[in-house]
Amino acid sequence: MSGYRREKTIDLGLVVLALVLSAALSRGEALGPDLGTGTWPFDSLRLLSVRLPFDFTWDVNPLSLAAVAMLWWRRRWPTAVAVVAVAAAAISPALVAPLVVALFTVAVLRPPRTILTVALLALLPRPVYFLTHSLFSGAQMASAVIVSVLIAAAIGWGLFVRSLSERTERAEAEAVLRGRHAQRQAREDIAREMHDVLAHRLSLLSVHAGALEFNSGASAQETARAAAVIRESAHQALEDLQVVLRVLRSPAEDPAWDGTRPPQTGLAEVPGLVKESQDAGMRVDLDLRCAEAGGPAGIAGLTAYRIVQEGLTNARKHAHGSPVRITVEGGPGDGLSLEMTNPAGREATRDRTIPGAGQGLIGLEERVTLAGGRLSHGRAGADYVLRAWLPWPA
Repeated sequence: MSGYRREKTIDLGLVVLALVLSAALSRGEALGPDLGTGTWPFDSLRLLSVRLPFDFTWDVNPLSLAAVAMLWWRRRWPTAVAVVAVAAAAISPALVAPLVVALFTVAVLRPPRTILTVALLALLPRPVYFLTHSLFSGAQMASAVIVSVLIAAAIGWGLFVRSLSERTERAEAEAVLRGRHAQRQAREDIAREMHDVLAHRLSLLSVHAGALEFNSGASAQETARAAAVIRESAHQALEDLQVVLRVLRSPAEDPAWDGTRPPQTGLAEVPGLVKESQDAGMRVDLDLRCAEAGGPAGIAGLTAYRIVQEGLTNARKHAHGSPVRITVEGGPGDGLSLEMTNPAGREATRDRTIPGAGQGLIGLEERVTLAGGRLSHGRAGADYVLRAWLPWPA
């Protein structure tokens, strides 16, 4: 059942229930001799329970029908319906059932100021009656108390339902925000991984292809060797891309997944990374001084590898032909410190054949922050310096 049909079914049920109760109370009002003295709630219920199965006749006046019929529009005009119900109940106490339903609706749908105003209007006739009449019985007082309790209960229950509804809406909104945040985070993770992996490999590929183009007079053997290097670089780029996609894709979505996890890249793979750059013609000096050769495990080790990878890629793009010095030192408990330097003066020229999106250092800063470390980069005299510190648990 749709939400609209469910609401209309509830409204119809409330209208029928209010009509039955109003009819019963109106019957008590007509037949109960003590109604005028304030005992109508008790007499009406007694009358309904005794006479309903045997000799029930409807004693519903037009005011009752109008007040009950107004409940059908209680969701569209809750305040107006409540005001009419308050006025009708003030004229005929038998119409307390429509009043309770109308006050409940106002408490659910309207702001606090409106709720307070309507509640005061509903409660006002009782003290006014006792202030303007010097003689009243205990039954009348009990009747007023019962009606006041019903009014308070209707408003209290409406406020409770309202709080549940607001809590549900808030939870749904928070779930939507969490979903959007997760999607944005996933896109950022994909972009970062793609950049870190492919930018390095493709920049190496560009350097090798550029060297082959420049050395057009090379022998067939040298050309074949250069082509083999290019092919190997392209193959490694595809392998790296496959690793990234396997990490990003859940195992159930990967038909080629064999139950094993891809190897975790870390500090131990940095010498191989440096050698690839040296084979491409870069002058790279690596000074690796760590208490443990493998370096920190987990995200810290992967981040250290990505820092060196991004630093070499940027040096290849922006300082083509300049020497690069890499210093890595640290140990468990002290953290891991990395420093990469290359000349940034006139001798450092950009390789215009290698395009860049300018997102590498941004993604690197995000990586280091997620790992709990620090990153700085910029000119230091005649050099460009990239420094990072990463935690290394003892």
